[in-house]
Amino acid sequence: MLALAGGLLGCQATAPVRFHTLASPMAAPASPATSAAFLIDVLPVGIPAQLDTAQLLVRQGDSSVVALDGERWIGPFADEARGALSAQLTQRLATTDVAGLAPPEGKPVLRIKVQIRRFDAWPGQQVRLDADWSLGFAHEPNGARLVCSTRHTVPAGPDYPQVVQAQRRALADLAAQIADSARQWEISRAAPCARPGSGAGPGPRQPS
Repeated sequence: MLALAGGLLGCQATAPVRFHTLASPMAAPASPATSAAFLIDVLPVGIPAQLDTAQLLVRQGDSSVVALDGERWIGPFADEARGALSAQLTQRLATTDVAGLAPPEGKPVLRIKVQIRRFDAWPGQQVRLDADWSLGFAHEPNGARLVCSTRHTVPAGPDYPQVVQAQRRALADLAAQIADSARQWEISRAAPCARPGSGAGPGPRQPS
């Protein structure tokens, strides 16, 4: 009986696992007045090895990182990030992401590649996203591409759902910057990287 009681107490003490997603709720920023004249192909998002985990990672101080067993991502982190960026970009550009599909004839496709370098979260303080990204039209004769580097910093609340919300906002800010750059790039291949809409970060890097 004592052993059984101990087992029951152990079960009661185990906190349930909470799952999170980077996908934004249905309510989202309004679509632009005009649709982009191109489709997009959001390629798989690159992430550092340390982010490739099911657990939510949070920073403590300057050097400690804690993996939270009770706070997990609903899917692989790279897929979560790509899905969030794709949803934001298709809405902001009022276009379609044709990743994995055969695009229709006669409409240009803009390929977008994002490499996340850092995605740090300090509960009660901030989330910081450092990323490199590039865009260019498929089958363009000279293979012109715009290559950019950016940082987005977003305030974060003290609890974990608020941290995830801040991560969503950081990705939304990145998507807004990419969307602005895409519209400028469509007009002129000499266009520079659009500046981040929020947070402090490095300036635009010219195409290589």
